Amino acid sequence: MNTTRAALHNKPFIDPRVSLERRSDGSILLGSEIPLGDDYARCVGEWLEHWARRDPERVWLAQRDADDKWQRITYGEAHRRVMAIATWLLTQGLSAERPVMILSDNSIEHALLMVAAMHIGVPSCSVSPGNSLMSKDHAKLRGNIELLRPGVIYADPIEKFRPALEAVADLHDAQLVAGSQSSEPMACSVAFADIEARSDEAAVMVAFHAITPDTIAKFLFTSGSVGVPKAVPNTHRMLCSNQKAKEQVWPMLAEEPPMLLDWLPWSHTFGGNHNFNLILRWGGSLYLDDGKPTPALIEKTARNLKEVSPTLYFSVPRAYDMLVPLLREDDTLREGFFSRLKLVFYAAAALPHHLWTALEEMARATTGQDIMVVSSWGSTETAPICTDCHFNATRSGVIGVPIPGTTLKLVPCADKLEVRVKGPNIFAGYWKQPELSAKAFDDEGYYMIGDAVEFVDPERPELGLLFDGRVGEDFKLLTGTWVHVGSLRMAGLEAIAPVGQDIVVTGHDRDEIGFLIFPHPEEWRRLCPDLPADTPLETLVERPEIIEHVREGLAALKAKGGGSSTYATRALLMSEPPSAEAGEITDKGYINQRMVLNRRAELVEALYAETPDPRVITLPQ
Repeated sequence: MNTTRAALHNKPFIDPRVSLERRSDGSILLGSEIPLGDDYARCVGEWLEHWARRDPERVWLAQRDADDKWQRITYGEAHRRVMAIATWLLTQGLSAERPVMILSDNSIEHALLMVAAMHIGVPSCSVSPGNSLMSKDHAKLRGNIELLRPGVIYADPIEKFRPALEAVADLHDAQLVAGSQSSEPMACSVAFADIEARSDEAAVMVAFHAITPDTIAKFLFTSGSVGVPKAVPNTHRMLCSNQKAKEQVWPMLAEEPPMLLDWLPWSHTFGGNHNFNLILRWGGSLYLDDGKPTPALIEKTARNLKEVSPTLYFSVPRAYDMLVPLLREDDTLREGFFSRLKLVFYAAAALPHHLWTALEEMARATTGQDIMVVSSWGSTETAPICTDCHFNATRSGVIGVPIPGTTLKLVPCADKLEVRVKGPNIFAGYWKQPELSAKAFDDEGYYMIGDAVEFVDPERPELGLLFDGRVGEDFKLLTGTWVHVGSLRMAGLEAIAPVGQDIVVTGHDRDEIGFLIFPHPEEWRRLCPDLPADTPLETLVERPEIIEHVREGLAALKAKGGGSSTYATRALLMSEPPSAEAGEITDKGYINQRMVLNRRAELVEALYAETPDPRVITLPQ
């Protein structure tokens, strides 16, 4: 066994130390006793400057080309190209009022343009490709453009985005840049190669040295899981202090440059801030995964993991749900995945316990070592982490303790603890939306994130917090009893495992709770071995094996006791997967409860129809 890896594995994190103050109004202030150092970077560009000097030949990014070969770029080459791109950007009259907008999947060019803009104090904004490629009316993209008024818009390949660009042409005067994958550039667009034609490093560095910690590094749009998407300015202070806190609680990062294979989109804070910045801060290597947690693309992720063995793996629960069956079945994949892996990290939603257990068991069987499965918590407005689970959690769903420099205020709300946050990683307000900004903070300046938490053990706060759902998602039954959607969703998934990929909880202003269950197609087919592998979901939802499995799960959940708010009495299996275009599932792969309930209102009515709908699975009376 590699001695260094063993040492890291045994002590990858610093022990949690928390402070707790109980106030007379019932609120609790929870913080870290580990002080946030003040020696963190002034701006994100300092990390690139450092690694380009120290280790210019180290691989920074890699992506597959048109021939399916890995194309790599080193830190030295990246620095040279950033200088050239930044030189051109200086000629475009850019500022926070005229930022760079990027319409593209993750790519080397995407990264270079994003970093080049930050290098001269100009914000960039990576917009979810779904706003351009899945939308029919491009309403979200028009809203994005109207709010930011970009001075440069990059698209790759530009012909793929032509309908979207034509739909917003009346809203801006930006210079269009066609990425190198483009084969049919639009009129008035410039080629990416042309913006790298000359370099004036001296001019770039003048702008670089003028950057302050409060300079806006990027804009990120909120996911829209609650309300209308908003533009969040992320300053260099937010991004750099966040990575400093990570450094203090994850000392293993200083021992070995991280190796990542990652699909998470840079239009969201998980992939675009947490993972991207971690690699840049520590001189690591990021291989861009062209797979995703969808039935059509998960095999690409599996193929990539056979070639790239990560030291850390970051993803969302939906991805692990799809990856675990493949790991079980493929020895080569399993060996490649676990051979160098120090930890598995999940965020954006809670990880069902059966997946947590499966990852631990497979890691132990493959390497002879235990694997740590950890998480954190935060949002687009917090750059992103506010808490981090830098210890062995007692169970799945633990989001950890406050990171250094960040304080949580836990406020009693109904029978929950609403969490609010303050620290150098917290945004100052939404871009050009002062009324929304004012409503986002309480009278002490804490950001009201809208989530709830609970202690793993109120007497031992160092054991961490559990995510307790979004305050706005919870509802009351007609009995007046609160239903905690987040915790019930997890309990439901465990009870019917492994046939449900996700659950939406129903029952607002009704007598009983119901579940809308999204399918796990592979597991459904496994329960019906007599059917062909391509049997459609419309047929599978009627199979007695699956229906009975769900009914038994509902009965087991009820048998645990706890009252009518802790179990569902009815469920409906859905043959239509969640729609990203309709906003039912985000780019990060988690379910938008509110959107599903709105879009599938007729299914909710079917659950509660006076004349029982034959599709509804109910508990025996």
